[in-house]
Amino acid sequence: MIGGARIRLNRWQQAAVAVGSAVGALLDPRRADLIAALGETTGKPAFERVLERMKRSPEGRAILLERPRVISNEVSCAWDLPENTFGAAYAQFMGSRNFCPDDRPPVRFMETDELAYVAMRAREVHDFWHTLFGLPTNLIGESALKVIEFEQMYLPMCLLSVLGGTARFNEKQRALFFQHYFPWAVQAGMRCTDLMCLYYEQHFHEDFEDVRRRWGIVPAPAAPK
Repeated sequence: MIGGARIRLNRWQQAAVAVGSAVGALLDPRRADLIAALGETTGKPAFERVLERMKRSPEGRAILLERPRVISNEVSCAWDLPENTFGAAYAQFMGSRNFCPDDRPPVRFMETDELAYVAMRAREVHDFWHTLFGLPTNLIGESALKVIEFEQMYLPMCLLSVLGGTARFNEKQRALFFQHYFPWAVQAGMRCTDLMCLYYEQHFHEDFEDVRRRWGIVPAPAAPK
């Protein structure tokens, strides 16, 4: 089960939901449900391309076949792994912020089960990417990760999120983002492997720095003092 009941929309309804979600998300970027709706109503072509890439990848095909979910009862093993592992790094990231993997909103506007799963997977691996790239969850960190997500999936929602996020920066934050984080994020998103074709849960037990090197992950640079 991917989430709640899915809703079929015609093109006009999709446009209306997209515009309403975009306006609402700009006014309140904390509304994860609006950001999710915007991603689904504007992202079908992008999710279709991701689906085709996953079908061409061995790990991607395994993900589509087994449909793992990043929810508490499926990733709880990460909290018991040695501290040098990818799983432990993810558990530390989540625990230090009191995050719960079960908090993602359901997929509602995808037409097929396959696309709904791909959309849900993209949503659920977000915190794996935070962990791998070493990005904080403040406005600058989230905006930088959205740049990487755009490089990886070409979702219009990611670009709109970056525009909305940077519009809320103060002058100092804006300078820090565009001079420091934005150039890094563009390069990091292009240099790493296809992140949607990674079966992360099967790599929890592996050394964190080893998986970073193997996947071409360039961690975020430290903020200048």
